[in-house]
Amino acid sequence: MNYSYLKSDALALLKKLIVTPSFSKEEAETASIIGDWLTKHNIPFNRQENNIWTWNRHFDKTKPTILLNSHHDTVKPNEGYTNDPFDAKIEDGKLFGLGSNDAGASLVALLAVFKNYYEQENMAYNLVIAATAEEEISGKNGIESIFPLLPSIEFALIGEPTEMNMAIAEKGLLVIDAVAHGKAGHVAHDNTKNAIHSAIADIQLLQELQFPKESPLLGKTKISVTQIQAGTQHNVVPDACHFVIDVRVNDMYSNEEVFDIIENTVSSKLTARSLRLNSSAISETHPIVQAGKSLGLTTYGSPTLSDQALLTCPSLKIGPGVSSRSHSANEFIEIQELEYGIDTYINLLNQLL
Repeated sequence: MNYSYLKSDALALLKKLIVTPSFSKEEAETASIIGDWLTKHNIPFNRQENNIWTWNRHFDKTKPTILLNSHHDTVKPNEGYTNDPFDAKIEDGKLFGLGSNDAGASLVALLAVFKNYYEQENMAYNLVIAATAEEEISGKNGIESIFPLLPSIEFALIGEPTEMNMAIAEKGLLVIDAVAHGKAGHVAHDNTKNAIHSAIADIQLLQELQFPKESPLLGKTKISVTQIQAGTQHNVVPDACHFVIDVRVNDMYSNEEVFDIIENTVSSKLTARSLRLNSSAISETHPIVQAGKSLGLTTYGSPTLSDQALLTCPSLKIGPGVSSRSHSANEFIEIQELEYGIDTYINLLNQLL
């Protein structure tokens, strides 16, 4: 089957989503558009804040359940755009617009796939679809807020741009606010301790810090200092220097372990913004991964974060589009990528359902 109606319907929905701004925490209108789309197809749904979810018509509590999930929030457009980010124009087989690649194409493809199976009887699994908010900021009013309201989930497909390859592992994220302390005073005197110098010493230690456990899929845990701020004027020694540490954690460590190691390495006072965005992985022997391999899909470890980090069930990240296009100027999705995504999702699920 070519699923032509599913594909044209998904493309039309994606265009509607693109022309409607949906920055994180401001997704009310796109949530309504998704709800209207489900209503048009006679599919009842639930809504909490800007999250929409529903399940197949013949839901059977005795069967395991697969979650199909992607997000409808976007980052804000950057200054490099030469196109209108909300125009949703099509040129040379490409649909341009903010959120087209990350992760609008994945979302509408999963919605189309859910619709394809919605009326089907005697499936081996139930299907739940969730179009969620605040993914771009890992917000607490996104998937995390509704996951307890969903039926028990056996495993999840997370729609993100992976070129329809299978991201079977994903690095976690640990953001740490650090403060190096000193003693304020006039720069002409010696009875001071410069907080900037203290911060530099700690940053040097972080550059040299090695995490010995390397992951076959995700490589090394990576530390980067990404922001620094201190001082009020040129002739005053600062008594505090604030800096931010971004850590991409592999699947060999928990965020708590990494925080403890860093805290024991430096003298600055550290505060973790959150410890909940841990690395995630799914076994290569899992049935959904084996199904993908039978289709010739490749596996890899993803350096980017998604809502996988907030789930308590096994999950596979897979979707149309290219990760490097995400958050870039003049973002686009190729229409054939969207169509291939729908075909591949269905071919994948057909092996299990």
